[in-house]
Amino acid sequence: MLILIDADIFCYRIGFACETESESVACRTMSNYLTNIIEDLVMDSDDEEHEVELYLTGSDNFRFDYAVTAEYKGNRKKNKKPQHISALRDHLIAQHGAVVTQGEETDDRIAIRATQEPEAIIVSLDKDFYQLVCGHYNFVKKKLFYITKEEAVFNFYMQFLVGDTADNIKGVQGIGPKKAEKLLEGKTELEMYAICVDKLGSEERALENGILLHLRREDNEIWQPPKPVTTDDGQKQDTNHL
Repeated sequence: MLILIDADIFCYRIGFACETESESVACRTMSNYLTNIIEDLVMDSDDEEHEVELYLTGSDNFRFDYAVTAEYKGNRKKNKKPQHISALRDHLIAQHGAVVTQGEETDDRIAIRATQEPEAIIVSLDKDFYQLVCGHYNFVKKKLFYITKEEAVFNFYMQFLVGDTADNIKGVQGIGPKKAEKLLEGKTELEMYAICVDKLGSEERALENGILLHLRREDNEIWQPPKPVTTDDGQKQDTNHL
């Protein structure tokens, strides 16, 4: 079992929870919390062996160069950071071997690893990961679930229309999750993309959202729209290429 941990979330959750505590208490709380989560996952698994990888977001992000409609994560500039966030990051790197990503997000590196290891389990609360075909563990609800290929593609295009307020990615005004679900339900990937182009107003806007929302499956990948695949008999078929 490969357990992939979105460590950014833990730095904020533990950091804010330990605002009035010392750095040492905050770091100890972090280690204990992670240990408990890993033990819960291993206890409920038939896999006797497990590997744990933690990832932290570093500097720079290729998405800044592709965000035209609105500044990528521009709405976070005034957000307060936990008092001990630097100490917690250093602790995760030194004591838990956390990897700091460069030029991309934690989400991208985790997505690449999950693509390499389909049996992986992602530990996070971030719904952006729901475009990935693998196991997902909500550590607050202590709920383990799996996303299928069909669900992953559907979830990805849902974000085109709804947007992502956390990352300042604009969707379509007046379209929320329920309306987006009705528009995309039962459609192929090509049809879903066509709907997104129509509702967003242009292929340029749809391409922008796709690049910003898509989590990399391989190094340096930049998302491209789906295209029909021509079979040996000359017929064109839709394909879920995520």
